[in-house]
Amino acid sequence: MTQRSIIARKQAQRDIHDTVTYYLDEAGQEVALGFIEALKKAYDHISRHPGTGSPRYAHELRLPGLRAWPLTRYPYLVFYRDETDHIDVWRVLHRQRDIPA
Repeated sequence: MTQRSIIARKQAQRDIHDTVTYYLDEAGQEVALGFIEALKKAYDHISRHPGTGSPRYAHELRLPGLRAWPLTRYPYLVFYRDETDHIDVWRVLHRQRDIPA
């Protein structure tokens, strides 16, 4: 399997920054670092197997090609599109959030 590069949009970068800051403030460094590790594992999986993410929200949001992949041990989803030469990460959102909104 070839591994594709991951490019996170500015909003995805803000999502990640906000989540890490929240975990640092509320749960400590170990939890924040665990989130980063879970995100790295999700990115690794997506870069190798981009077609395995759920297309559920693509249909709900009418955004063809949008997929979501869950983080392990953290209630977050990585929203991305499989582009020709890279993986385009749009958002990293908490599962309990009203995603379509």
